[in-house]
Parts: sequence; C-alpha cells; structure tokens
Amino acid sequence: QVQLQESGPGLVKPSQTLSLTCTVSGGHITTDYFYWTWIRQPPGKGLELIGFINSRGNTSYPQSLKSRTAISRDTFKNQFTLQLTSVTPEDTGVYYCARGRSRPVQTTPSRADFDSWGQGTQVTVSS
Repeated sequence: QVQLQESGPGLVKPSQTLSLTCTVSGGHITTDYFYWTWIRQPPGKGLELIGFINSRGNTSYPQSLKSRTAISRDTFKNQFTLQLTSVTPEDTGVYYCARGRSRPVQTTPSRADFDSWGQGTQVTVSS
C-alpha cells in the first residue's frame, strides 16, 4: 500500500516561496501510470488542484496558478516537490499530496478522484 507524507515549513512570509516535499513509500513515483498531485484546501473552502507530475515526469498546472507553480521530482529519494512563488495570505491552507490513477482535470477535485493521500500539512502565509 502506497503511503504519502508531506513535509515543509508551516509558516511562510508574503512574497516568499512556499516549498513542500511529498515522500512516497510502498511504491515508486516512476511506476506507470500515476499522477502525483498537489492539492490544497483554504480555510472554509473546498479542495483546489495545484498541479501534478505524472509517472513520466510531465507536469501540468491549472491556469490560475500556472505562473507561480513548479512541481519537480527526485526519483532517487522517491519524492516530488512543490514550489509556489510570490505567496500571499490567500495561499494559506492545508496542503495535500495525493496519487491519482487518471489525469486530474477538475480544478475543484474530490477526495474520491485520488486513491492515496498524505495526511496534509498546514501552511500559513503571514508576516
């Protein structure tokens, strides 16, 4: 059974870059064919797709976040990472990494769209 675990700072200052890592165990991120995805949930709101990197290393981001987002991977460490630049307080929320078996297309996904989830990590953007 694959397991995912998010890690990274819980507090980021406005205008800085948010960096999170998802460590995967029980399966390799290069195994076909999965979508390793970052999702967030702002306080009081629903889930929001941030982007994904697939088993082949290809990335995709929704238009609303594309200019600020980069997802990369380290196949030796079996990790994938999120970098979100120029953060504002509106980027505050719980950030999740997840694995999907089909290409994420909804900008507001549901939990059922992914078969494995990390526990989530709270990120607060504040000075």
